Amino acid sequence: MSAKQTIIPIFVPHLGCRADCVFCNQRRITGVREAVTPARVACAVEQGAAQTPAGVRRQLAFYGGSFTAIPAGQQEALLAAVQPYLRDGTIASIRLSTRPDAIDAPVLDRLERYGVETIELGAQSMDDRVLTLSGRGHTAADVIRASELIKSRGFQLILQMMTGLPGDTGPESVLTARTIAALRPDGVRIYPTVILRDTPLYDLWRAGNYQEHTVEDAVEVCAKIVPIFDAAGIPVIRLGLNPTEDLSGGDAVAGAYHPALGELVRSRILLDKARNLLDGTPPGSDVILTVPKGKLSQMTGQHRRNVTLLTAEFSLHSLKIRGNLTDGAEMSVIPVAKAGKI
Repeated sequence: MSAKQTIIPIFVPHLGCRADCVFCNQRRITGVREAVTPARVACAVEQGAAQTPAGVRRQLAFYGGSFTAIPAGQQEALLAAVQPYLRDGTIASIRLSTRPDAIDAPVLDRLERYGVETIELGAQSMDDRVLTLSGRGHTAADVIRASELIKSRGFQLILQMMTGLPGDTGPESVLTARTIAALRPDGVRIYPTVILRDTPLYDLWRAGNYQEHTVEDAVEVCAKIVPIFDAAGIPVIRLGLNPTEDLSGGDAVAGAYHPALGELVRSRILLDKARNLLDGTPPGSDVILTVPKGKLSQMTGQHRRNVTLLTAEFSLHSLKIRGNLTDGAEMSVIPVAKAGKI
Protein backbone atom coordinates (compact mmCIF):
# COMPACT_ATOMS: atom_id res chain seq x y z
CA MET A 1 0.00 0.00 0.00
CA SER A 2 1.13 3.55 -0.66
CA ALA A 3 1.60 6.18 2.03
CA LYS A 4 -1.85 7.57 1.14
CA GLN A 5 -3.67 4.23 1.30
CA THR A 6 -3.58 1.49 3.89
CA ILE A 7 -5.30 -1.80 4.58
CA ILE A 8 -6.76 -2.73 7.96
CA PRO A 9 -6.73 -6.55 7.97
CA ILE A 10 -9.17 -8.84 9.72
CA PHE A 11 -8.26 -12.52 9.49
CA VAL A 12 -11.00 -15.14 9.27
CA PRO A 13 -8.95 -18.39 9.13
CA HIS A 14 -10.71 -21.25 7.32
CA LEU A 15 -14.09 -19.52 7.59
CA GLY A 16 -16.26 -20.67 4.68
CA CYS A 17 -13.67 -23.09 3.30
CA ARG A 18 -15.39 -25.80 1.28
CA ALA A 19 -12.33 -27.99 0.77
CA ASP A 20 -9.29 -29.13 2.71
CA CYS A 21 -6.44 -27.80 0.61
CA VAL A 22 -3.37 -29.94 1.20
CA PHE A 23 -1.08 -26.95 1.79
CA CYS A 24 -3.26 -24.85 4.05
CA ASN A 25 -3.27 -24.10 7.75
CA GLN A 26 -4.50 -20.52 7.97
CA ARG A 27 -4.14 -20.37 11.73
CA ARG A 28 -0.41 -21.05 11.46
CA ILE A 29 -0.04 -18.61 8.56
CA THR A 30 -1.88 -15.76 10.28
CA GLY A 31 -1.30 -16.57 13.94
CA VAL A 32 -5.01 -15.90 14.54
CA ARG A 33 -6.92 -18.37 16.71
CA GLU A 34 -10.03 -16.38 17.74
CA ALA A 35 -13.32 -16.42 15.85
CA VAL A 36 -14.25 -13.19 14.08
CA THR A 37 -17.33 -11.32 15.31
CA PRO A 38 -18.99 -8.00 14.44
CA ALA A 39 -17.58 -6.58 17.68
CA ARG A 40 -14.06 -7.60 16.67
CA VAL A 41 -14.60 -5.99 13.28
CA ALA A 42 -15.55 -2.68 14.89
CA CYS A 43 -12.59 -2.89 17.26
CA ALA A 44 -10.17 -3.56 14.40
CA VAL A 45 -11.49 -0.59 12.43
CA GLU A 46 -11.16 1.79 15.38
CA GLN A 47 -7.68 0.58 16.27
CA GLY A 48 -6.52 0.69 12.66
CA ALA A 49 -7.96 4.15 12.12
CA ALA A 50 -6.23 5.44 15.26
CA GLN A 51 -2.88 4.26 13.90
CA THR A 52 -3.15 6.04 10.54
CA PRO A 53 -3.05 9.82 10.02
CA ALA A 54 -5.90 11.86 8.62
CA GLY A 55 -6.07 11.91 4.85
CA VAL A 56 -5.03 8.27 4.44
CA ARG A 57 -7.49 6.15 2.48
CA ARG A 58 -8.33 3.10 4.58
CA GLN A 59 -9.62 -0.19 3.21
CA LEU A 60 -10.90 -2.90 5.52
CA ALA A 61 -9.89 -6.38 4.35
CA PHE A 62 -11.27 -9.78 5.31
CA TYR A 63 -8.35 -12.15 4.68
CA GLY A 64 -8.10 -15.90 4.97
CA GLY A 65 -10.98 -18.30 4.54
CA SER A 66 -13.55 -17.92 1.78
CA PHE A 67 -15.72 -15.00 2.76
CA THR A 68 -18.51 -15.45 0.22
CA ALA A 69 -18.85 -19.15 1.07
CA ILE A 70 -19.83 -18.54 4.71
CA PRO A 71 -23.57 -18.40 5.50
CA ALA A 72 -25.18 -15.29 4.03
CA GLY A 73 -26.43 -14.11 7.42
CA GLN A 74 -22.95 -14.24 8.90
CA GLN A 75 -21.53 -12.40 5.88
CA GLU A 76 -24.10 -9.65 6.29
CA ALA A 77 -23.48 -9.36 10.04
CA LEU A 78 -19.75 -8.81 9.48
CA LEU A 79 -20.30 -6.43 6.57
CA ALA A 80 -22.96 -4.53 8.49
CA ALA A 81 -20.46 -3.87 11.29
CA VAL A 82 -18.38 -1.86 8.81
CA GLN A 83 -21.22 0.30 7.51
CA PRO A 84 -21.06 3.09 10.15
CA TYR A 85 -17.39 3.56 9.35
CA LEU A 86 -18.11 3.68 5.63
CA ARG A 87 -20.79 6.31 6.18
CA ASP A 88 -18.58 8.57 8.30
CA GLY A 89 -15.57 8.17 6.02
CA THR A 90 -13.35 6.29 8.46
CA ILE A 91 -13.24 3.43 5.95
CA ALA A 92 -13.30 4.08 2.19
CA SER A 93 -14.11 0.55 1.04
CA ILE A 94 -13.96 -3.17 1.78
CA ARG A 95 -11.74 -5.91 0.37
CA LEU A 96 -12.21 -9.64 0.82
CA SER A 97 -10.76 -12.94 -0.31
CA THR A 98 -12.75 -15.94 -1.46
CA ARG A 99 -12.97 -19.00 -3.73
CA PRO A 100 -13.72 -18.91 -7.46
CA ASP A 101 -16.65 -21.31 -7.03
CA ALA A 102 -18.25 -19.05 -4.39
CA ILE A 103 -18.96 -16.21 -6.81
CA ASP A 104 -22.22 -15.63 -8.66
CA ALA A 105 -24.54 -12.72 -9.47
CA PRO A 106 -26.50 -12.77 -6.16
CA VAL A 107 -23.23 -12.86 -4.20
CA LEU A 108 -21.92 -9.86 -6.10
CA ASP A 109 -25.23 -8.05 -5.56
CA ARG A 110 -24.72 -8.44 -1.81
CA LEU A 111 -21.10 -7.32 -1.90
CA GLU A 112 -21.95 -4.27 -3.97
CA ARG A 113 -24.73 -3.34 -1.57
CA TYR A 114 -22.30 -3.37 1.36
CA GLY A 115 -19.57 -1.32 -0.27
CA VAL A 116 -17.08 -4.03 -1.24
CA GLU A 117 -14.60 -2.66 -3.77
CA THR A 118 -11.95 -5.38 -4.19
CA ILE A 119 -12.30 -9.15 -4.47
CA GLU A 120 -9.30 -11.45 -4.21
CA LEU A 121 -9.72 -14.90 -5.73
CA GLY A 122 -7.55 -17.85 -4.77
CA ALA A 123 -6.92 -19.33 -8.20
CA GLN A 124 -3.67 -21.06 -7.08
CA SER A 125 -3.28 -22.93 -10.39
CA MET A 126 -4.87 -22.98 -13.82
CA ASP A 127 -3.98 -26.65 -14.28
CA ASP A 128 -6.89 -28.92 -13.31
CA ARG A 129 -4.62 -31.82 -12.38
CA VAL A 130 -2.66 -29.61 -9.97
CA LEU A 131 -5.91 -28.29 -8.49
CA THR A 132 -7.17 -31.85 -7.94
CA LEU A 133 -3.93 -33.04 -6.34
CA SER A 134 -3.97 -29.97 -4.09
CA GLY A 135 -7.52 -30.60 -2.90
CA ARG A 136 -8.82 -27.25 -4.12
CA GLY A 137 -12.30 -28.47 -5.06
CA HIS A 138 -12.70 -26.12 -8.05
CA THR A 139 -11.49 -26.00 -11.64
CA ALA A 140 -9.58 -23.55 -13.81
CA ALA A 141 -12.86 -22.86 -15.63
CA ASP A 142 -14.33 -21.68 -12.31
CA VAL A 143 -11.51 -19.13 -12.04
CA ILE A 144 -12.14 -17.80 -15.54
CA ARG A 145 -15.90 -17.58 -15.03
CA ALA A 146 -15.64 -15.85 -11.65
CA SER A 147 -12.95 -13.43 -12.84
CA GLU A 148 -14.95 -12.35 -15.86
CA LEU A 149 -18.09 -11.90 -13.76
CA ILE A 150 -16.27 -9.84 -11.13
CA LYS A 151 -14.70 -7.54 -13.72
CA SER A 152 -17.98 -7.15 -15.60
CA ARG A 153 -19.56 -5.82 -12.40
CA GLY A 154 -16.85 -3.20 -11.88
CA PHE A 155 -15.09 -4.70 -8.85
CA GLN A 156 -11.31 -4.63 -8.59
CA LEU A 157 -9.96 -8.13 -9.09
CA ILE A 158 -6.85 -9.58 -7.45
CA LEU A 159 -5.83 -13.13 -8.36
CA GLN A 160 -3.67 -15.31 -6.15
CA MET A 161 -1.50 -18.12 -7.53
CA MET A 162 0.93 -20.62 -6.04
CA THR A 163 4.03 -22.34 -7.39
CA GLY A 164 5.35 -25.76 -6.47
CA LEU A 165 2.03 -27.38 -5.65
CA PRO A 166 1.69 -31.17 -6.02
CA GLY A 167 1.92 -32.01 -9.72
CA ASP A 168 3.48 -28.64 -10.59
CA THR A 169 7.03 -29.04 -11.86
CA GLY A 170 7.42 -25.48 -13.17
CA PRO A 171 5.81 -25.32 -16.63
CA GLU A 172 2.39 -25.53 -14.98
CA SER A 173 3.15 -22.37 -12.99
CA VAL A 174 4.26 -20.52 -16.11
CA LEU A 175 1.05 -21.55 -17.89
CA THR A 176 -0.94 -20.42 -14.85
CA ALA A 177 0.75 -17.00 -14.96
CA ARG A 178 0.04 -16.58 -18.68
CA THR A 179 -3.60 -17.58 -18.23
CA ILE A 180 -4.05 -15.27 -15.26
CA ALA A 181 -2.41 -12.37 -17.10
CA ALA A 182 -4.88 -12.87 -19.94
CA LEU A 183 -7.72 -12.31 -17.45
CA ARG A 184 -6.35 -8.78 -16.83
CA PRO A 185 -6.63 -8.63 -13.03
CA ASP A 186 -5.80 -5.40 -11.20
CA GLY A 187 -3.02 -7.21 -9.32
CA VAL A 188 -1.65 -10.63 -8.43
CA ARG A 189 -0.19 -12.34 -5.40
CA ILE A 190 2.32 -15.15 -5.89
CA TYR A 191 2.76 -17.63 -3.06
CA PRO A 192 5.41 -20.33 -3.58
CA THR A 193 4.45 -23.42 -1.61
CA VAL A 194 5.57 -23.62 2.01
CA ILE A 195 5.22 -26.85 3.99
CA LEU A 196 3.37 -26.06 7.22
CA ARG A 197 2.94 -28.26 10.25
CA ASP A 198 -0.46 -29.93 10.68
CA THR A 199 -1.30 -30.03 6.99
CA PRO A 200 -1.83 -32.96 4.59
CA LEU A 201 1.11 -31.65 2.56
CA TYR A 202 3.35 -32.03 5.61
CA ASP A 203 2.28 -35.66 5.87
CA LEU A 204 2.86 -36.24 2.15
CA TRP A 205 6.32 -34.71 2.42
CA ARG A 206 7.25 -36.75 5.49
CA ALA A 207 6.11 -39.90 3.67
CA GLY A 208 8.25 -39.05 0.64
CA ASN A 209 5.24 -38.46 -1.62
CA TYR A 210 5.87 -34.76 -2.19
CA GLN A 211 9.15 -33.15 -3.17
CA GLU A 212 9.92 -29.90 -1.39
CA HIS A 213 9.59 -26.70 -3.44
CA THR A 214 12.75 -25.03 -2.15
CA VAL A 215 13.57 -21.32 -2.02
CA GLU A 216 15.89 -21.84 -5.00
CA ASP A 217 13.12 -23.65 -6.92
CA ALA A 218 10.73 -20.79 -6.20
CA VAL A 219 13.24 -18.13 -7.23
CA GLU A 220 13.89 -19.93 -10.52
CA VAL A 221 10.24 -20.31 -11.51
CA CYS A 222 9.12 -16.91 -10.20
CA ALA A 223 11.89 -15.25 -12.23
CA LYS A 224 10.02 -16.60 -15.27
CA ILE A 225 6.57 -15.64 -13.96
CA VAL A 226 7.06 -12.09 -12.69
CA PRO A 227 8.18 -10.75 -16.12
CA ILE A 228 4.91 -12.07 -17.59
CA PHE A 229 2.95 -9.82 -15.24
CA ASP A 230 5.42 -6.94 -15.63
CA ALA A 231 5.02 -7.06 -19.41
CA ALA A 232 1.23 -7.03 -19.05
CA GLY A 233 1.32 -4.06 -16.66
CA ILE A 234 -0.18 -6.13 -13.83
CA PRO A 235 1.29 -5.31 -10.38
CA VAL A 236 2.69 -8.16 -8.30
CA ILE A 237 1.50 -6.92 -4.92
CA ARG A 238 2.93 -9.81 -2.89
CA LEU A 239 5.54 -12.48 -3.52
CA GLY A 240 5.88 -15.07 -0.77
CA LEU A 241 4.18 -15.48 2.59
CA ASN A 242 4.35 -12.53 4.93
CA PRO A 243 6.88 -13.46 7.65
CA THR A 244 5.40 -14.06 11.11
CA GLU A 245 6.86 -15.16 14.42
CA ASP A 246 5.00 -18.47 14.19
CA LEU A 247 6.25 -19.26 10.69
CA SER A 248 9.81 -18.21 11.46
CA GLY A 249 9.64 -20.05 14.79
CA GLY A 250 9.13 -23.47 13.21
CA ASP A 251 5.62 -23.66 11.76
CA ALA A 252 7.16 -23.37 8.27
CA VAL A 253 9.13 -26.60 8.31
CA ALA A 254 10.29 -26.64 4.69
CA GLY A 255 9.58 -25.15 1.28
CA ALA A 256 9.89 -21.67 -0.13
CA TYR A 257 9.75 -19.60 3.04
CA HIS A 258 12.14 -16.64 3.04
CA PRO A 259 11.59 -13.14 4.50
CA ALA A 260 13.04 -11.49 1.39
CA LEU A 261 11.79 -13.82 -1.33
CA GLY A 262 10.61 -10.95 -3.51
CA GLU A 263 14.07 -9.38 -3.48
CA LEU A 264 15.66 -12.72 -4.38
CA VAL A 265 13.34 -13.09 -7.35
CA ARG A 266 13.93 -9.55 -8.63
CA SER A 267 17.65 -10.12 -8.23
CA ARG A 268 17.43 -13.32 -10.31
CA ILE A 269 15.47 -11.51 -13.04
CA LEU A 270 18.24 -8.93 -13.30
CA LEU A 271 20.86 -11.68 -13.27
CA ASP A 272 19.16 -13.33 -16.26
CA LYS A 273 19.01 -10.00 -18.11
CA ALA A 274 22.71 -9.43 -17.44
CA ARG A 275 23.54 -12.89 -18.76
CA ASN A 276 21.84 -12.06 -22.04
CA LEU A 277 23.68 -8.76 -22.33
CA LEU A 278 27.07 -10.28 -21.49
CA ASP A 279 26.71 -13.12 -23.97
CA GLY A 280 29.71 -12.96 -26.31
CA THR A 281 31.85 -10.79 -24.04
CA PRO A 282 35.52 -11.78 -24.51
CA PRO A 283 37.08 -13.58 -21.53
CA GLY A 284 39.30 -11.38 -19.40
CA SER A 285 37.25 -8.25 -20.08
CA ASP A 286 36.76 -5.42 -17.61
CA VAL A 287 33.10 -4.51 -17.72
CA ILE A 288 30.77 -1.95 -16.15
CA LEU A 289 27.11 -2.96 -15.92
CA THR A 290 24.74 -0.01 -15.50
CA VAL A 291 21.26 -0.42 -14.04
CA PRO A 292 18.56 1.97 -12.82
CA LYS A 293 19.74 3.46 -9.52
CA GLY A 294 16.88 1.91 -7.57
CA LYS A 295 17.97 -1.59 -8.64
CA LEU A 296 21.62 -1.43 -7.63
CA SER A 297 21.30 -3.75 -4.63
CA GLN A 298 19.10 -6.20 -6.53
CA MET A 299 21.61 -6.40 -9.38
CA THR A 300 24.54 -6.83 -7.03
CA GLY A 301 22.70 -9.60 -5.17
CA GLN A 302 22.92 -10.74 -1.58
CA HIS A 303 26.59 -10.95 -0.53
CA ARG A 304 27.47 -9.80 -4.09
CA ARG A 305 26.26 -13.16 -5.38
CA ASN A 306 25.32 -11.90 -8.86
CA VAL A 307 28.67 -10.19 -9.35
CA THR A 308 30.51 -13.35 -8.31
CA LEU A 309 28.41 -15.58 -10.58
CA LEU A 310 28.71 -13.36 -13.65
CA THR A 311 32.43 -12.82 -13.21
CA ALA A 312 33.04 -16.56 -13.06
CA GLU A 313 30.53 -17.54 -15.73
CA PHE A 314 31.94 -15.13 -18.34
CA SER A 315 35.57 -15.33 -17.16
CA LEU A 316 35.67 -11.56 -16.63
CA HIS A 317 38.70 -9.78 -15.24
CA SER A 318 36.38 -7.43 -13.35
CA LEU A 319 32.73 -6.47 -13.19
CA LYS A 320 31.40 -3.30 -11.59
CA ILE A 321 27.75 -2.38 -11.06
CA ARG A 322 26.83 1.28 -11.33
CA GLY A 323 23.58 3.22 -11.18
CA ASN A 324 22.41 4.87 -14.37
CA LEU A 325 21.55 8.53 -13.82
CA THR A 326 19.23 8.70 -16.83
CA ASP A 327 15.55 8.42 -15.92
CA GLY A 328 13.94 5.33 -17.42
CA ALA A 329 17.28 3.91 -18.59
CA GLU A 330 17.53 0.16 -19.03
CA MET A 331 20.42 -2.10 -18.13
CA SER A 332 23.50 -1.71 -20.33
CA VAL A 333 27.02 -3.11 -20.59
CA ILE A 334 29.98 -0.82 -21.11
CA PRO A 335 33.56 -2.01 -21.67
CA VAL A 336 35.91 -0.12 -19.33
CA ALA A 337 37.77 1.33 -22.32
CA LYS A 338 34.56 3.21 -23.22
CA ALA A 339 33.52 4.08 -19.70
CA GLY A 340 35.31 7.35 -19.21
CA LYS A 341 32.12 9.39 -19.51
CA ILE A 342 30.35 7.62 -16.66
